[in-house]
Formats: sequence, structure tokens, C-alpha cells
Amino acid sequence: MLLCPLRSLLLSPKTLAKLLEIREDSTVLEVGPGPGYYSVPLAKQLTHGKLVLADIQPQMLAYAKKRLTKRGLNHVDYYQCDGSKFDLSDNHFDAIFLVTVFGEVKNQQEYMTEFFRIMKPGGILSISEIVPDPHIMPIRKVRELATNAGFTFDKIYGNSWNYTANFRKITS
Repeated sequence: MLLCPLRSLLLSPKTLAKLLEIREDSTVLEVGPGPGYYSVPLAKQLTHGKLVLADIQPQMLAYAKKRLTKRGLNHVDYYQCDGSKFDLSDNHFDAIFLVTVFGEVKNQQEYMTEFFRIMKPGGILSISEIVPDPHIMPIRKVRELATNAGFTFDKIYGNSWNYTANFRKITS
């Protein structure tokens, strides 16, 4: 199911890249990439940038790495996270995104705080939730967690059962 092309009917990789405002030189973090359904097309767009895949499951990182390497996409780093902290630099990423992942995160507020820390000022945090994901997060809860971490709500695309919510790191 994680690689089913029908996923594009609800959220295509091309649409997601537009919502993330990806540039060819962006530095992007994908949290919970699974086998890399969104990773492959996004890595192709980052011709002068970097994609970092972070997952708590080493087998998913290995699977995604195999798919990306097979396609010659070598400007990707793989990071096994521990479910709470990210050993990544402050103010590093232009965009961070999660697709049908955030509802499975145990330490959601801690993750949001970490995302804020590692996000560049002006960067986009994008969280997509799609039915039939059994762990779907209501947009009001995602918005509350993001705001508590310091993010500013930017835009929402879709509806309550199929949405992408974007937040920005605004610093004065």
C-alpha cells in the first residue's frame, strides 16, 4: 500500500513539492518516508539541494535507500531517529514534511519543538493526513501542537479528512 500509485489521487508527489515550495537547492527533511514514495520524485527535483530521510525503522530507511540509489539519487542522507530528539543542526532545513506519519508519533510536542529548532527561519513545516490512515490527526490538534512549538499557521489545502497543513518558522 505504501507504494500504491493510487496514493497520487489524494496527494501526488508533484503536488506535495508545490505545497512545500521546493527549489532545486532546498534542504529538505522527510520524516517517516517508508519505502520512499514521495522521496524519489522530491530528490529528483533537488538537483543542487539535499534530501534527508529520517525514520525510527532501519528497515524502512534501507528500503528507501535501495530505491533511491537504484535511480542514481545520491544526494540523500539517511538518519535513524530515536522517537524524541533529532541529532541535527539548528536552523538547517528549508522544509520538513510528514505524510500520514504524525499520528503515529508518540512524543508529538517534542517532535514539533525539534522541528522548530532544526528549521531555518522562514522555512515550511508541512503535515499531510489522508484517510484511510487509522492514525489520522485532526487539523485542530496539529495546529495546536505546531503553534505551541513556535510555528505560525500558513495555509491548509484540502479538507478535514484529506489535508496538507503548512506552518512557517517566523522569527523577528
